[in-house]
Parts: sequence; structure tokens; C-alpha cells
Amino acid sequence: MDVRSTEIELRALMVAGLDGDAAAHKALLARLSGHLRAYFKGQLIRIGQGPVEAEDLMQEVLMALHARRHTYDRSQLFTPWVYGIARYKMLDYLRRTKASIRDLPIEDAEAVIADDDAEGIESGLDLERLLAQVSPKMREAIQYVKLDGLSVREAAARSGMSESAVKVSVHRGLKALALLVSKGSRS
Repeated sequence: MDVRSTEIELRALMVAGLDGDAAAHKALLARLSGHLRAYFKGQLIRIGQGPVEAEDLMQEVLMALHARRHTYDRSQLFTPWVYGIARYKMLDYLRRTKASIRDLPIEDAEAVIADDDAEGIESGLDLERLLAQVSPKMREAIQYVKLDGLSVREAAARSGMSESAVKVSVHRGLKALALLVSKGSRS
């Protein structure tokens, strides 16, 4: 799900929807449905499931987003919030359908089990919490370069920053994160 590349647009639609713009909310759900459908199809193909299950999961995420939209913090990035909902819905699906996982070829089982790793999910949530404590500019630069694996040039093009601003933001952001982690380990 490559929603991050359209963070600004999706966030603007979400905020407008929260402010009562029904057309913006409808547009947001329509835009997200394509991204979510592709995300779930990619995840589910590994366990032998198809488009019907992907469609169901996509609908579950959209319903959860609609029902819980009031919990979205406008000061935060929007796409990590959506990713969190999608990950939890995928994990719930895997827990509900453990019987289908038993039928997997052994070489595919490891990938599915890795997705059901609670420790990995917790560390991902920890990372999200840490990133929320640095400036949006630093957070975006770190997300693009260090987490998404984009080049500095690609990150600059997506974010609208210069290449040197991306490099500085990544460097300062990582330094700030290291300081936050070291403070947390002393507590």
C-alpha cells in the first residue's frame, strides 16, 4: 500500500471530512479503497487467499476508519494511522483463519508466521511513537529514506525539500531519536 506518496492529499481529505465535508470524506474512502485492496491482495496471495478476502478486509478497514475517524489526531501523519488499522485487520484475519495456514507449503509458512509476530508489531508501534516526537520534516525524511528505502533524490522529490534538506533532516532526526531512546533506557 503506497499511500505515503500521497500523504498530503489524503490527510487534507481526512481533515476536510472531519470538518464536515461529506464529498471529501467520500473521496478519501474511494482513494483508500484502491490502495487497501492492492495491499491486502499482496498479503493474502502468500497464504493462498484471493480477491474476495482482500475485498472483505478492505471493507473492514474502511468501516473502522469511518467509525473511529474522531480518534484521528490532526497533528499526526495520516497514513501511519491507516497502516495501523490495516495491519491489525490483517492480523485478526490470520488469527481467525489459522486452519488455512496449516495447508501452506512449508517454504511459505515462514513468511506468514513472520507477519503474525507480536514482537515485531510492538516494535513497529514503538517506532511510530518515537517518530511522532520529532518534527514532521524529520519524520518524513526518515520515513522516506530509512524506512521506505528511497534515495535522497526520490525523497526530496516526494517531500518538496531540497536534497541537502533531506540529508540534514535525516541526520538530525536520527540523532534526536537516539537521544529519545537513550533517555527512555535510563528511566
